[in-house]
Amino acid sequence: MTSTPAASGSAASARSLLAPLALAQFICSFAGSNMNVMIKDISEDLGTTVKGVQITITLFLLIMAIFMIPGSKLTDRWGRKRCFMLGLLLYGAGAVLSMVAPGLGILILGNSVLEGVGTALLIPPVYIFATLAYSDTVSRARAFGVISGMGGIGAAAGPLIGGFITTAVSWRAAFFFQTVVIVAIILLSRRIVDPIAPDPDRPFDITGAILSAAGMFFVVFGILQADENAGLMTVSLVLGVVFLLWFFAHVRSWESAGKEPLLSTALFRDRTSNLGLVTQNIQWVLLMGVSFVVAVFLQTVRGYNAIETGVIFTPATVGVLLSSLAAERFAARRSQKMLIVTGFAVAVAGIAVLLALVRVSSSVIAFGPGLLLIGLGLGVSLTPSVNIVQSSVPESMQGEISGLSRSVSNLGSSFGTAIAGTILVSDLASGNRSYALAMATLAVFALVGLAAAARLPSPTRPDPKGVRT
Repeated sequence: MTSTPAASGSAASARSLLAPLALAQFICSFAGSNMNVMIKDISEDLGTTVKGVQITITLFLLIMAIFMIPGSKLTDRWGRKRCFMLGLLLYGAGAVLSMVAPGLGILILGNSVLEGVGTALLIPPVYIFATLAYSDTVSRARAFGVISGMGGIGAAAGPLIGGFITTAVSWRAAFFFQTVVIVAIILLSRRIVDPIAPDPDRPFDITGAILSAAGMFFVVFGILQADENAGLMTVSLVLGVVFLLWFFAHVRSWESAGKEPLLSTALFRDRTSNLGLVTQNIQWVLLMGVSFVVAVFLQTVRGYNAIETGVIFTPATVGVLLSSLAAERFAARRSQKMLIVTGFAVAVAGIAVLLALVRVSSSVIAFGPGLLLIGLGLGVSLTPSVNIVQSSVPESMQGEISGLSRSVSNLGSSFGTAIAGTILVSDLASGNRSYALAMATLAVFALVGLAAAARLPSPTRPDPKGVRT
């Protein structure tokens, strides 16, 4: 296999393939964070509460996580390009429905359900295409750098772009923007050729899909109930654990019977991949958690409007952009472990700065240094985490690892919004105190991520192209 796309084998085709893939990751990540700055506008327009909008955002992220693994398995059965295009169409329909939503229920259907399911179908092919198209570490790191970087930029720039659109036009116009981007991706994707023929007879584990979805749903739903109903929270968390244990028992039973389960236990036998998945999960806990907490705090406690809140996120956007643009250079000079460790260390420092400055200054400038550090840290560590995980399994398992990888990342996004957001929303009247508690919780996650990164195996030999893995 060459280092250029199998569909054409040319550098021009490599660029034409990468453009729609990176843009798809950008818009899906953008959708997860841009609503944070619209919370006050949406709640007033639709007659709902901050909690209602938080549930909408969290459900979008959770539905992505729930259906990402089934979506990745369907790429083998239906074909990667077919899943990619179907996902784009569902996402586009959800964006249009959200744009005209008369109430919270329709917004949840459009944004949370249709956009969430659409994303779960289109994202696994993005990483499968990139993995199969680039065989050596340098070119693959470059491709993942562009794709993951665009994802990080989408998440970091979501509040800025969303705030500008909301203030200049309306929060509904942000969904029109998403629709336009989806149409552009569809047009750019017309010449993509699936490198592997679909297998319509490939078995699909429906029982496993239901059990895993139920488990993840009840866990996150339980977290969302923490500030309202302790009894319901406990029951939901217990149900979530029961369903997840049932899922893993089902997987082992199917493997023992020689059947193909939704998720192979072989994916969890590689220590490097497992640690990489942990770092991916926590990176998105931090990115989405910080975005939600800071945005809600500024709008509800400090009284900022959408554009003012969005502008405050400019340092984070700049940080992610700068470190993502330098990803290829970093990969050529430093090991992936060092990049991930450094990224988490810088992010921890950023959270510490956010906590320190909010206590001593009420100025908007107080948020800049911390958000810049978080953006730089997460930007430098996103690509190597993805590369480590995707490169840890053979091509025959790329569909599974791609779905697992993205599911873990999106589950991290939903955890960040659910856990930190619930801590903040539960006591907004306390102002700085609930903000500090939410940020301290994210700092604990960051330290766990740093510990996992430090346990990654040290590089033992250089890649044939000179890159230490």
